[in-house]
Amino acid sequence: MAANGSMDVPEISAEWYRDVVDAAASSPEPVQWFIGHATEGVILPLGALLVLAALTRRSGGPHDRALALVAPLPALLAYAGSEWLKTVVDEDRPCRTVGRAIIAGTCPPPGDFSFPSNHATIAGALAVTTLLLSRRLGLVALPLAALAAFSRVFVGVHYPHDVIAGVLLGALVAVVAMPLLARPAAEALRRRTERADRQLPKLASRTRH
Repeated sequence: MAANGSMDVPEISAEWYRDVVDAAASSPEPVQWFIGHATEGVILPLGALLVLAALTRRSGGPHDRALALVAPLPALLAYAGSEWLKTVVDEDRPCRTVGRAIIAGTCPPPGDFSFPSNHATIAGALAVTTLLLSRRLGLVALPLAALAAFSRVFVGVHYPHDVIAGVLLGALVAVVAMPLLARPAAEALRRRTERADRQLPKLASRTRH
């Protein structure tokens, strides 16, 4: 184990980090350009896939509509959880401690801790939430989430274990939070529908008079 901040970094993760960033530094410029932009930009298509998956549920019953309604929340909850974990673990960024050339423009400043990766956490939550809403769209989202996670190591700002933990955290939050959040939302939608159904005969009666 290698000491890093208040956390001992697994040596195998540090070795993988060195291997990946060395390969990134010697990779063709188009590859560096693509992954350098994808590391930030891939969150956008993941968000778009989530919206499309949610829209497929809007025409269903209360449970389907509730799932669509709460779909953005797991990613927000996962992000909040990853931010909290960062303050607990206090792991320094590998780009400050390992001493390798990185293709990211700059290393995040001191105090912006490394474990877990926020990008990987959000990507994992978005992809798994999309999968829970739509299998077809989810199967597109999952490799994009993997790209988001890998790219954080490739550009040099995270260890492999940071992004693995982030993806798993995001996925876990999505799997747990979606049914928990959808249940009360579906019940509220059912009550609203029932009230509307009870009011229709009254409105029809008043119209006839």
